[in-house]
Amino acid sequence: MTNTHLLKSVPYEEFDYQTLLDAVHEYARPRMKISGMLAKGDIIRVKKGLYILGESLRRRPFCRELLANLIYGPSYVSLEYALHYHGLTPERAEILTSVTCGRSRTFDTPVGRFSYRMIPLEAFRTGMDRVELDDGRSFLIAVPEKALADQVVADRGAGITTQKELHDYLLNSLRIDPGMLGKLDPARLAEIVHHYRSRRVKLLSGLVSRLRKGDRNA
Repeated sequence: MTNTHLLKSVPYEEFDYQTLLDAVHEYARPRMKISGMLAKGDIIRVKKGLYILGESLRRRPFCRELLANLIYGPSYVSLEYALHYHGLTPERAEILTSVTCGRSRTFDTPVGRFSYRMIPLEAFRTGMDRVELDDGRSFLIAVPEKALADQVVADRGAGITTQKELHDYLLNSLRIDPGMLGKLDPARLAEIVHHYRSRRVKLLSGLVSRLRKGDRNA
C-alpha cells in the first residue's frame, strides 16, 4: 500500500480498526501489513481499536478532544482541561481530563494521558456542549459552568464550606480569571445544582449570582 492510497482510504487523522482493515483488505495478509505500518510509524495505535496517522502522513493536527471521547465512554471533556479550553484558567492542562458515568479510569497513550472521573449519572447528563469540527465531525465538552462545578466537586481536599472559602479557592488554587468567573451564567449553574445535588455546587451557584449582581465581597 502506498501512502497515497492509505490517505485516500482513511479520511480522518483519527480512525478505528475497521476503517484500517478496509484500507488494507486487498492484501493477502492485512494484519501483517498493519504491523508493518505500526513499526514504521505510518500509523500509531492510541489504544486497542483506535489509531491516528503518523506525523509524516498527517494532513492536519489530530484532535485530542475527539480522541478523549473515543478512548473511553460515555464521556465528555471537563475539569482542568475544559477550564483552560474555555479560558477560565491560564495554564494548559497536560492531562486531558474528562468526566464519565462509568468507572474512573486513566489511559497512558503514545499521544498523552487521558483521565476520566466518574460523576453521578444525573450530573453527567447536564452541562455538555457539542463542538463542531471543520470536517463535519464533533466532540463533547462541558460548558464552562459545568467544568467548574465538576472541578469543585472533584477536589475533595479543599475543605470548602463557605462562599468566601470557595471564592479564595477559585482565585488562588485554581487561578480562575476573576473577570471570567463573573461572566458565568447563574441560571445554567442553578440547573446544574438541580442535577448534581452537591453543597459545593450550590455554593458556586450562589457565589456567581452575587458576583453578577456586583457584590465583590463574596
